Amino acid sequence: MEEFPDIRITGIDEKRPPRIRKEPYIDLFFRLSNKPPEEWCDEFNALAKDLVPPAKIEKSAGAFIDSYVRDMKHIPEHLARIKEKIIACNQRYIEGIRLRELASAGKHASLRPDEGEQRALNLIVATLNFDD
Repeated sequence: MEEFPDIRITGIDEKRPPRIRKEPYIDLFFRLSNKPPEEWCDEFNALAKDLVPPAKIEKSAGAFIDSYVRDMKHIPEHLARIKEKIIACNQRYIEGIRLRELASAGKHASLRPDEGEQRALNLIVATLNFDD
């Protein structure tokens, strides 16, 4: 299976640290461990749209998750909810890769209908899980 490093939050963007403002919110910019693929960003934005306050990732930049809180005491709880979305997003993205590879293996195996045994072997190998 294609290698995909789990994305995780590694800290706050040093160039945009949280600051107390006159407005009733504090901007948060969480730095990610790796720049994720655009499909991962789309998946994260879809999963995170139900967060309150919302969190999102810009596909073009891709290295930070943008969010905010209204009260500094809510930052740890909000970070925990974002982390849960990241874990779910990593799992969905990896499963999508596995399904695409399985479909590809099935497609290639079906190109040789006379090789039924080889097709069965290809399908078994394509579904092996080496993530332990």
